[in-house]
Amino acid sequence: MRGYDRLFIGGNWERSTGTDVLDVHSPHSTELVGRTPAATTADVDRAVAAARAAFDTGPWPRLAPGERIALLRRFAELYVARAPEFAELITAEMGSPIGFSQTGQTLAPWLLLTTLADLAETYPWEAERTGVLGDPITVRREPVGVVGAIVPWNVPQAAIMSKLAPALLAGCTVVVKPAPETALDALALAEVIAEVGFPAGVVSVLPAGREVGEHLVTHPGIDKIAFTGSTAAGRRVTLELGGKSAAIILDDADLTATVDGLKMASFMNNGQACVAQTRILASRARYTEVVDALADLVATLRVGDPADPATDIGPLVAARQQERVEHYITLGQAEGARVVAGGNGRPPGQPVGWYVRPTVFADASNDMRIAREEIFGPVLTVIPYADEAQAVELANDSEYGLAGSVWTADAERGLDVARRVRTGTFAVNRYTTDFAAPFGGYKASGIGREHGPEGFDAYVELKSIAGPAT
Repeated sequence: MRGYDRLFIGGNWERSTGTDVLDVHSPHSTELVGRTPAATTADVDRAVAAARAAFDTGPWPRLAPGERIALLRRFAELYVARAPEFAELITAEMGSPIGFSQTGQTLAPWLLLTTLADLAETYPWEAERTGVLGDPITVRREPVGVVGAIVPWNVPQAAIMSKLAPALLAGCTVVVKPAPETALDALALAEVIAEVGFPAGVVSVLPAGREVGEHLVTHPGIDKIAFTGSTAAGRRVTLELGGKSAAIILDDADLTATVDGLKMASFMNNGQACVAQTRILASRARYTEVVDALADLVATLRVGDPADPATDIGPLVAARQQERVEHYITLGQAEGARVVAGGNGRPPGQPVGWYVRPTVFADASNDMRIAREEIFGPVLTVIPYADEAQAVELANDSEYGLAGSVWTADAERGLDVARRVRTGTFAVNRYTTDFAAPFGGYKASGIGREHGPEGFDAYVELKSIAGPAT
């Protein structure tokens, strides 16, 4: 069992002001795998005070960008050395299959650090332009201040890094509030942060529950909240929220290649991904063919121990998530959709753990709750469309707009569809995100963008300096 008895506050390991602990259980065996202190609101006050002092009077925001970039590159070097350990820890905590933990869970944070450090080299932290009267104008991008970063359990270190890296490169100080389900890897990451050599007060890591997150969001010492999850409040925010992404399979698509691509795009991380392609839009002409192909795919998925490299689908993160997904599988049938693979009940050979059966629904319509609400599990809903125009209309008929994909033999046709679907990220014949490009959503899927040079914009204030007069 892995345990911590201190929190990471302002660069130091400090005891919590409270006595409550966070017990982390394996979603595979339900056994206890670790324990950490549960941060209190008083601990948040201490961390914010340290961050406030570091920002207001410390050296961090006043360093040249190149000095901050050098420290982020050291962070990347130290991180990658422990990535295999972190992958195993995340798998133990939240059930991510080890293959995904070694890529999406730990390769991604390292790529975020290295990519954003590269982009920071050319980001216009200070630029000169000529005013309308011919006078010189200096445009500066200065750090916004103290950032509260609240992150979920599904991709815990990648979610932390998508906020921590750009905020630090911009010169902000950061208080991170990880989810209680993934408290262990958060404090393991803090061990790396402690080695980097950041000035005192620059980073704190406080695993805790909802009440402490609410205190951080409303804290008067916080200048900006960066949040990934379902809901949040704050004075200045970046929100990366949910999705119900549509994969449009056009009638000319290579179905074998499409289904192979959807194995990752739809079922990554046991379906616990905000970008998962869980609405499958298929033409009526090929509808039965698509449904049968997806049912065959699900029949090949190996469900089991997430630490086994052969596993495709592991357990869900907690009993409540298992219950939630089971509820939606029951609801889909009550709405009139037909289960063609999976369904209610435990997967064969899994008598314990928070497992569900990967499930495909057919004969579904876009107004069903299983087509409109984020299930956050390995459940696909296959919806028919009459023509390409209706496919785009159905894809856009959602309160969400985070991700999407189109699958076609005609690249230009795919790009045309991509331009018409209202989502923040989209891909042709695959689904992926690229850390050199902006990531975020339309509509209820969020506010602002992370990643790419645009990701720095959320962590800076713009200042114009006119003169001196000529």
